[in-house]
Amino acid sequence: MKKKALFLAHALSGYFLACLKKFAGEYDVEVHVIKYPVAEIAPFKFEMQSENIFFYERKNYDRKSLDQLVNIIHPEIIFCSGWADKDYLHICQAALKAVRVVLLFDNPWRATLKQNIMVFTGKHFLKKHFSSCWVSGFPQRIYALKLGFSDHEICEGCYSCDFDFFYGEYLKNRAAKSKSFPRKLLFVGRYAALKGVEELWDAFIKFSGKSNNDWELWCIGKGDLKSKMPSHPRIKDFGFVQPEEIGRYIQQTGIFILPAHYEHWGVVVHEFASAGFPLICSSTTSAATAFLKAGYNGWIHAPRNAESIYGTLDEISGYSDRELFEMSEKSTNLARQITPVVWSKTASSYLNDELLPVFRFDKESVSLQTHEITEK
Repeated sequence: MKKKALFLAHALSGYFLACLKKFAGEYDVEVHVIKYPVAEIAPFKFEMQSENIFFYERKNYDRKSLDQLVNIIHPEIIFCSGWADKDYLHICQAALKAVRVVLLFDNPWRATLKQNIMVFTGKHFLKKHFSSCWVSGFPQRIYALKLGFSDHEICEGCYSCDFDFFYGEYLKNRAAKSKSFPRKLLFVGRYAALKGVEELWDAFIKFSGKSNNDWELWCIGKGDLKSKMPSHPRIKDFGFVQPEEIGRYIQQTGIFILPAHYEHWGVVVHEFASAGFPLICSSTTSAATAFLKAGYNGWIHAPRNAESIYGTLDEISGYSDRELFEMSEKSTNLARQITPVVWSKTASSYLNDELLPVFRFDKESVSLQTHEITEK
């Protein structure tokens, strides 16, 4: 008889589905997922049909009917995304004495007032609901420790991109990019102030004014700041793009940039590292701690700082095609630390009540800039 795993989730994503499918397929487990609707700002379309995976719409259940559903599923383990949903917490607390209940979160430690209050009040509260903690990376491990979880109760790597898909795109384009590396920057994300797009646009316009400069900036996404995107011959807006359409943009661009003011994690960084892109990230982008080593496969700039971005772009303009391509290969090396295969192995260890998984990202890949994640 198959064991059953229940995920109390929020909105679905392509990368989460890739992990679930690998988990259900490789370990012959029955996976049940309670989920929120897909956000309007990122209207992804997913192929959700998959053997041994069952989905339930959160909006269709109140606390009583959720209790009834969980009793029918009768899971051997529960994975809960965050602690914001009070009905999810109710389920976790009720189940804790009978099964392992794992908290998943991606909040990095930033030393904010809200987080300090949570540290003061939340230790006892969280232990009443969760037996262990599965976080995205090193900055989140710091927060989990402060919240009262022991080091051996914390595992990293709760997110993985669809590595096979993005690495496959890298392989498709490897030969062409090794001969002529595309002088095009690529931004993928929301057109929102928090993503640093205004500073990026300002920096790129200044950068594009330099002589002998043929770089372009390609932007994929949507958001409130779309109307403020500059009309510039080298800044191109492609709007929102479904995952199956991203390949042609990967083929034609060379360096990925995410200049976020801060980013809880940023799976998109992992995606484009897997696709063989040198990376540019702000020092407050959490995923950069795992997938970006300054000077090895990319560059770190100060957040909220157009001049810092400009300085980074100016530095990159002096790199040869060969140097940029070598950095792209190094990105794939860092990207393969966590994949749906690794993710599934961790989930299976939790499910089978083995010794607590202890996956951590390679310490050498954790850049020295991680202390800046504490910036308020």
